[in-house]
Amino acid sequence: MSARAPVAVLVPTLNEEKNLPACLKSVRWAAEIFVVDSCSTDGTREIAAAAKANFVEHAFEDYAAQKNWALQTLPISQPWILILDADERVSPDLAREIAAVVAAPNPCDGYYINRRFMFMGRWLRHCGWYPSWNLRLFRRGHAHYEQRPVHEHMVVQGSVGYLQNDLIHADERGLAAWLQRHNHYSTLEAQARAAAQTSLKTGLEPGWLGSPVQRKRVIKELIWPHLPAKPLLWFVYMYILRAGFLDGRQGFSFCVLQAMQEHHIGLKLRELREPK
Repeated sequence: MSARAPVAVLVPTLNEEKNLPACLKSVRWAAEIFVVDSCSTDGTREIAAAAKANFVEHAFEDYAAQKNWALQTLPISQPWILILDADERVSPDLAREIAAVVAAPNPCDGYYINRRFMFMGRWLRHCGWYPSWNLRLFRRGHAHYEQRPVHEHMVVQGSVGYLQNDLIHADERGLAAWLQRHNHYSTLEAQARAAAQTSLKTGLEPGWLGSPVQRKRVIKELIWPHLPAKPLLWFVYMYILRAGFLDGRQGFSFCVLQAMQEHHIGLKLRELREPK
């Protein structure tokens, strides 16, 4: 693309020197780039400066609060905003599609983008991880994140659409970093369940007639907590019912790790509810 698209890209970071270069390189077509950093101690700041991105530091509270702070506070001048994680990349086809959508005469107010999740060098086409729709592109002032400590989703005021090309999710930090991050996620998820966080009015309450996120939450929040043997059920669902076995050894390993994640959530939840 010759001219830069009227899009501001927001990238929340914390010690992302291994992922950030590829992420920023993939969005050079955007008119503005903001790296919203949570006090990194590695080379994140220098990488952002080398890419001529705006670097802003803000103490981390939780994922939703950090992104909402950025949306409310940063001097964004573009009419459209795209939010990316540092381990995500925008493909050339997706970049062209975004540029075309924001230049269209009557675009929607927000757009879902499908993600391809890469695990140990392989795109997981099954396991229930694809398609994986996330609302990431939206008009400035038309969206915010629901206030949840983990697995937060965006709430859009207005119409929504779906883009055809995929976003690539590929963490370059290795399996150890992945395990460390998901240990943190399991703690947050256990805390959310213990505090009945899902009962809060966020704009995306469970409902069969709602958005894909709301329909998914009917199972996750109203049915799943009452089922026995959750780790085993989760493995069977991902590996057999969602054909994770077709993703080879990476699919098997991923399904095992996800079952372990559910087990860890259960143990941490029990610890919170039954303190010594």
